[in-house]
Amino acid sequence: MNAIKLSKANSIIRNVFKKGAAMNVAPLAVVVLDAGGHLKAMQGQDGVGFLKSKIAYAKAYGSLGMGQNSRALGASALNRPPHANAMNTITDGAYMPVPGGVIMRGKAGQVIGAVGVSGADSESDEKCAIWAVENCGFIAG
Repeated sequence: MNAIKLSKANSIIRNVFKKGAAMNVAPLAVVVLDAGGHLKAMQGQDGVGFLKSKIAYAKAYGSLGMGQNSRALGASALNRPPHANAMNTITDGAYMPVPGGVIMRGKAGQVIGAVGVSGADSESDEKCAIWAVENCGFIAG
């Protein structure tokens, strides 16, 4: 299994917060999962809503489990609502098919984990996630 180090996970979180500040968005919650779907790091900014970390987790977890960013999961959910409902059930609610969940890949293209961001609008969540992943030297998507 490809591993992401805690120092890199924390760097991704710092970069999400940095991009969020530059975009002047609401407080964010960020979750970083390793390639096996295990929690590596999670932080929420002061003032972030208490459900935002669960939403961020569901964006990352669903993305990682399905092998595609949560934006693509959203498009699929519109075309196949029963599938999206089933995924939400079998993941115990850890499936959020809206932008903000991003697969992280190493230089060789191997999946090393996923990041989920929640707190702003979904488009901004996704922008922060992609920028942070790429700014840390990984491939987003």
